[in-house]
Amino acid sequence: MPAFTESLLSPLGSAATRAGAEATVLVIDDDPSMRDILAVLAQQHGFAIQFAENGSDGLRMAEQSDIDLVLLDLTLPGLTGFDVCRRLRAAGVEIPIIMVSASTDVVDVVVGLEIGADDYITKPFELRELAARINAKLRRQRSTQSQVRPGRLKFPGLVVDIGRHEVLRDGQPVSLTPTEFDLLALLSASPGRVISRSEMIQKVWGQGADLDLRSVDAHVYRLRRKIEPEGPRPTYIHAVPGIGYRFERRGLNERLAQQQGGGSLEPDSLAELETVVSVGTNGFSD
Repeated sequence: MPAFTESLLSPLGSAATRAGAEATVLVIDDDPSMRDILAVLAQQHGFAIQFAENGSDGLRMAEQSDIDLVLLDLTLPGLTGFDVCRRLRAAGVEIPIIMVSASTDVVDVVVGLEIGADDYITKPFELRELAARINAKLRRQRSTQSQVRPGRLKFPGLVVDIGRHEVLRDGQPVSLTPTEFDLLALLSASPGRVISRSEMIQKVWGQGADLDLRSVDAHVYRLRRKIEPEGPRPTYIHAVPGIGYRFERRGLNERLAQQQGGGSLEPDSLAELETVVSVGTNGFSD
């Protein structure tokens, strides 16, 4: 049976395949009047819209949802728009960001663009101008996505390049065995879907492979140690007790907190540790 990664060399169900679908704009703004204005604008120009009233919620939604563009106010409760922009870019979120502010200070404009914003518009603004800027950024985003190599999966802090058989964590290459790479490719190709251990054996090791289910846990444990950011709580690969595993990105705030230390091992991490100890090296064939 061919390796699972061979089936991923065609375009995947990622943002690139959604280029013809309705775009989604995330508005991070605590001004209630913006909701009504932008809801009408979205309806007129054919894009969906989501709202977040503070920076923390905006960070979480931008990372965990399929967002095509962020409209970001500078003055927010808690985190400022500058903070939100910095953290999104630091986490690897590359979607267009348009900053919105009542400030016409050129310093704010320069700072916003230097930390990663794609555009800056001041309040009050003409709706036609805002619509034109949003549509221009969405067109450019679609054009960029259509040029992405097939089989290249990008997540905040992690890139899985199937064609190159390469994994980057925070921009740095990660050395994986062929089996570890195929496991990661299988899981990351279907974010949010629970994949059973039996399915993992069938697709990674092949139909009829004589492999103990606990050996799958041992391989996943080793894979986690290589790709997860430092900290006791998993960021990408999460165990689903009694079934298998799910690839899912945790919220940015949680990830930032774990990078600063603190927290304790999740039950699934403890279970895997016990499995590795009991399995030893018997399940580590590639």
